[in-house]
Amino acid sequence: MNDKIVIIKNLKKSFDNEKTFALKSINAEFSAGKIVGLIGPDGAGKTTLIRIMAGLLKPTEGSVAILGNDTILQSKNIYELIGYMPQKFGLYEDLTVMQNLNLYAELQGLTKEAKKDRFPTLLHFTALKPFTSRLARDLSGGMKQKLGLACALLRKPKFLLLDEPSVGVDPISRRELWSMILELAKDKVSILWSTSYLDEAEKCQEVLILNKGEMLYYGEPKRLTEKLKERVFQIQNIETDRRRVLTSALNQEEVLDGVIQGSAVRIVAKKDQQIRLENFNAGKMATLRAVDARFEDSFMDLLGGAPKGESPLAKLISNVPKDEQAIIEVKALTKCFGNFTAANNITFSVKKGEIFGLLGPNGAGKSTTFKMLCGLLTPTKGEAFISGLSIKKVTSQARARIGYMAQKFSLYNNMTVIQNLHFFAGIYPVDEKNKENIIQNMIKTFDLTSFINTTTSELPLGFKQRLALSCAIMHNPEVLFLDEPTSGVDPITRREFWSHINAMVSKNVAIIITTHFMDEAEYCDRIGLINHGNLITIGSPDDLKQMAQSSDLPSPTLEDAFIILSSKQDEAQHV
Repeated sequence: MNDKIVIIKNLKKSFDNEKTFALKSINAEFSAGKIVGLIGPDGAGKTTLIRIMAGLLKPTEGSVAILGNDTILQSKNIYELIGYMPQKFGLYEDLTVMQNLNLYAELQGLTKEAKKDRFPTLLHFTALKPFTSRLARDLSGGMKQKLGLACALLRKPKFLLLDEPSVGVDPISRRELWSMILELAKDKVSILWSTSYLDEAEKCQEVLILNKGEMLYYGEPKRLTEKLKERVFQIQNIETDRRRVLTSALNQEEVLDGVIQGSAVRIVAKKDQQIRLENFNAGKMATLRAVDARFEDSFMDLLGGAPKGESPLAKLISNVPKDEQAIIEVKALTKCFGNFTAANNITFSVKKGEIFGLLGPNGAGKSTTFKMLCGLLTPTKGEAFISGLSIKKVTSQARARIGYMAQKFSLYNNMTVIQNLHFFAGIYPVDEKNKENIIQNMIKTFDLTSFINTTTSELPLGFKQRLALSCAIMHNPEVLFLDEPTSGVDPITRREFWSHINAMVSKNVAIIITTHFMDEAEYCDRIGLINHGNLITIGSPDDLKQMAQSSDLPSPTLEDAFIILSSKQDEAQHV
């Protein structure tokens, strides 16, 4: 018996008269009840593949068949067989949860009897039953994704297509979404899960890796990971600056990849290469410890490793004079919206050259705190100072010292790259005489030359990120606010981004960042964990892991710590 639910044969797709192919000769077969992870760098062709499988795009060559139905020739049958949740799922913000479900049920032709049968099941499955009257715009990020998933499951699909379903949601919501997907797989629903979180891909039974339209690998993730046995290490007991150790390691010929993990640096050696600890300038007490490979290591190996060399920002950014005084002081900062307290008595400080992470579940109060510090929201109570300047009393002077990269990139989509750069150079206090030179430096530093006349809406996500960062730093800020700056970008782009951040920290710029990627939260010097508007704790990544240790979990990850500590606050809130 053939249990292949999807068969992809010699699939090709070109968008410009076959000059360049978004997909090149893809061949794969998916079995019933399997979860297949679809991964690859920005622009690899993932969304193009998903849209062809959903019958929304016509292949240039080849075919896709779902349960024997060609996605083009039998497109009406395809719509009955699949559920599709696009990357930016079109929930109607002014409709309630139930109204959204009713709308999508009508669009999909469900009868009244079918809705009566399906709605209770989906509301229970997604835990949205208590929120049926809540407007979609008032849902947290995780709840929006659950509602989107419910809408995609209305017709009990045989094959579910999920394009980046966990982008922008916190680790707790990600685990909840994953549990839901596992339940669907038990019912023999086949699932294609596109993701930039490689820990999610590692949980899939199979992964399909794309790069520049080519399929680099299709099979079990563990088969790739096994190839890196005895090639992955941690540099521990570092006595020098761990960021400089990472930069030094990445410049070594024998090192393929490297990331910061709390107080340690994790490195991957190239095949048949010997690691020499003395080359990393980590201090006399530093040690090299072999650790287990993970799927992200094998992904980076397959794509040729991390970007080499130091960020050019190290030479471009001016040095902020170093002292031990806090450059940011936050004192009992509170923000209320009517009877709702979004941020409650938030207090912390940040020094020059420090990365401070503001972490918490969706709706915890992180972005509200950010906006108050940037002068975009007026605090209800409390005070904050940047370089001794009150954000309430001398807002314009305080703002001149900061750069802000918003959660959804505060760029103008209908303007070109060069127009955005000129616009932000006018908003920020950029020296008029040197403005053109500064803009050209940004274009060169972030490799934007080939896109200068491209409208921002047409930029690949990674280049949007580069443009947003360049707009936020061209005035040499002393403090940089980064609100989920790498949401949805691939691991290679994240590494490039963090090389820029590390370069700025080396110039004593203070960084405050929010993120749902716990791997990049490891780069922080200290983390403030927020939930329900309250600051639960402050400590280093290693401190938070120690707080979450137990006999059942002796070596928790930072994601474990996030979930355990946030859940304790949830329990306390409901006592």
